Amino acid sequence: MTQRVRRIVVVGGGTAGWLAACRVAAAADPSAEAPLSVTLVESPDVATIGVGEGTWPTMRGTLARIGIDEAVFLQAADASFKQGSRFDGWRTGAHDDVYYHPFTAPADLPAADLVRTWTAGRFAEAVCAQPAVCADDLAPRQPAMPPYAGALNYGYHLDAGKFAELLRQTACNRLGVAHVRDHVTAVEAAENGDIAAVVTRESGRIAGDLFLDCTGHAALLIGDHLGVGTVDRTPTLFNDRALAVQVPVAPDSPIASQTNATAHDAGWIWDIGLPSRRGIGCVYASTFLSDDAAADTLRSYLSRTAPGIDPDSLSFRQLRFRSAHRERFWQGNCLAIGLSAGFLEPLEASAIVLIELSIDALLDGFPADRSAMAHHARRFNALFRYRWDRIVDFLKLHYVPSERGAPYWQAHRDPASWPASLHERLELWRTQPPSPADFAYADEVFPAASHQYVLYGMGIAPPPPGPLRADPGAEATLHQMRQRARTLAASLPTNRACLRALTPPAGIAHV
Repeated sequence: MTQRVRRIVVVGGGTAGWLAACRVAAAADPSAEAPLSVTLVESPDVATIGVGEGTWPTMRGTLARIGIDEAVFLQAADASFKQGSRFDGWRTGAHDDVYYHPFTAPADLPAADLVRTWTAGRFAEAVCAQPAVCADDLAPRQPAMPPYAGALNYGYHLDAGKFAELLRQTACNRLGVAHVRDHVTAVEAAENGDIAAVVTRESGRIAGDLFLDCTGHAALLIGDHLGVGTVDRTPTLFNDRALAVQVPVAPDSPIASQTNATAHDAGWIWDIGLPSRRGIGCVYASTFLSDDAAADTLRSYLSRTAPGIDPDSLSFRQLRFRSAHRERFWQGNCLAIGLSAGFLEPLEASAIVLIELSIDALLDGFPADRSAMAHHARRFNALFRYRWDRIVDFLKLHYVPSERGAPYWQAHRDPASWPASLHERLELWRTQPPSPADFAYADEVFPAASHQYVLYGMGIAPPPPGPLRADPGAEATLHQMRQRARTLAASLPTNRACLRALTPPAGIAHV
């Protein structure tokens, strides 16, 4: 079969749809012999879910490739800097039970030397400068630095609805994306099983060569039409509900530098700081906690952390989900991106980074001709099944070492709920620390350093020294890191001060 792939149809908006449309359109060569066209079809009645408000540092490169100025993005998306996550109460629930998973890697030492040289204190604070900066609500950069540059690695917290609107304006006003606001009423199949077109209520038939399913949990193309099933991950990850709320903040209040994740008896609470509000949500497993008890848990947290705010005056929004992903993400000429591909509990902000990685993989191996698409699909499906498996392992790692006594946490400690791959790694990590050799890809979503931060943050004892000689310069390296932490803590502005000082280049406003 010979057919140039030139008509890209994105079905669904939101973060996934508009990020995909922007990235493909920005990468397209208008002078190509068969230039790409990008059309996004979006139902006028489907709102952005808006709970995926944390990104990974990859978003900086994504925005730069789209051509969005960082100051414009920060203002338009009501965004702030995210430098990692802080976990409160996950091990024992005691008041001093705190650890960080920062975005900046530990001091540049081999894993064995790093862990051997760490002799006292909390692991992240001992091997990385970022926790000290986060503890004081400081920014990862100076306002005068070039866009997307920082003294420390960082991503963002953002308002998902405002972010999608910025992407829509960029796509339609600057990148030439055609926007169709209409309901998809039918999917038309080609003789070979491909999708030939989607049929809309008012705009009629929209044909394409490659369809990106960004329709969220509905999965209109990959699920309803093509019948690709899902892999259930709830035997490993129990959480299936969340209560979300938006809490207003004072204009001069501190903005947290990290996502705060606070454990409770049957789940955890996220707390994300934006310039104008905090996004807070209680994640829980309905098998272990009723909806009413979850609401009480959230009210109690708000009473402790948002003084002056009456929890009963706020509107709680319940979200129900299942941790699962597609058996295949690319089927025929349809690629699922975002929630249509799958969803895992929102711990460690894996949702948006999977959107970015999916688009990256598509563009890195773009099928110029339909005859090559099956090869690209097989490669994509193998890579992303690996990625979803590794993310499941990493999320489970947060629960396995816990000493909390509630039935929910006891169930997480049951080895029967652990994936076999996590069993193997935990056995290995009894004798040596997580290292790059334990992971197959250079661009792992969660590399060895992330596993070190969680494993040792949760109180797992480091392995005993092995028979090989330690690096004699390791202690000096950690000493230099501690000096850098003090220097950064003394010189970086607060998040709010930095955000106020950032201004878009002259002549550039919201797109």
